[in-house]
Amino acid sequence: MSDRVLAEASAQIAAARRGERPAPVVRTFFDEKTFTATHVAHDPVTREAAVIDSVLNYDQAAGRTHHDEARRVVDYIRAEGLKVAWVLETHAHADHLSAAPWLQAQLGGKMGIGAEIVRVQDVFGKIFNAGTEFARDGSQFDRLFHDGDRFSLGEVQVTVLHVPGHTPADMAFVIGDAAFIGDTLFMPDYGTARADFPGGDARQLFQSIRRLLSLPGETRLFLCHDYKAPGRDCYAWETTVAAERDSNIHVHDGIEEDAFVQMRCDRDATLSLPNLIVPSVQVNMRGGRMPEPESNGTRYLKVPIDTL
Repeated sequence: MSDRVLAEASAQIAAARRGERPAPVVRTFFDEKTFTATHVAHDPVTREAAVIDSVLNYDQAAGRTHHDEARRVVDYIRAEGLKVAWVLETHAHADHLSAAPWLQAQLGGKMGIGAEIVRVQDVFGKIFNAGTEFARDGSQFDRLFHDGDRFSLGEVQVTVLHVPGHTPADMAFVIGDAAFIGDTLFMPDYGTARADFPGGDARQLFQSIRRLLSLPGETRLFLCHDYKAPGRDCYAWETTVAAERDSNIHVHDGIEEDAFVQMRCDRDATLSLPNLIVPSVQVNMRGGRMPEPESNGTRYLKVPIDTL
């Protein structure tokens, strides 16, 4: 991992905090069924926007999809007169289906994800026996990001950090003074992401978290999920680097790597798989698209038996 990339991201954050560059306006839409936060970040000057980690509603019992959550995002963007430049995924989610292609059809913009999505596609392409028609090269997305990639959202600078551990492909998008970090961290009272999915690694997760927590303390962190820790009555998805370093129950300052790895492995061994992992991964490894229709014109999702 490059110290240069971290230094560039830190300088970008500092410039936004000093008012030398614009900081993004962020609006969040929370889906209580999947506990997922979809963020819309936009440049207040040009009104160029990015949608990060969108949700496609899915009724697992009926096998039906709808767009209520995504439509809330569309309505907000149109009401605010925003111009969508990017529809971003922090990783291939295992707990909700992405609405990225539908949002792109409604609003435009390019779809982007980390370049290591190809590893996820290879592993899960085999698990779901997706066949040779399923491309495992990331071509379902318009842009595959690498650590240190930089671009602009209007006049707001963006730096991309590769933060693997939860999955091989996790990325954090540092947009102005705000970092959108996916599942890597949760609110301080809830802790950190699991690392037991195929390609996950608890030691790598610790190193990625410490990298994120090396950003300036005032950096705004926007999370992908919240599950309301015991004793807290409301959902929350925004915190800061300083708050995480001070009081994250799993990884605050002073927690050593080996202790974290042991805790994470022990805890992960007790966790059930996410309720929607089977449909989510099949869809999200395809960039949010369903498998191609079969000969009768119907699309199907597979359930591997005694595999996951």
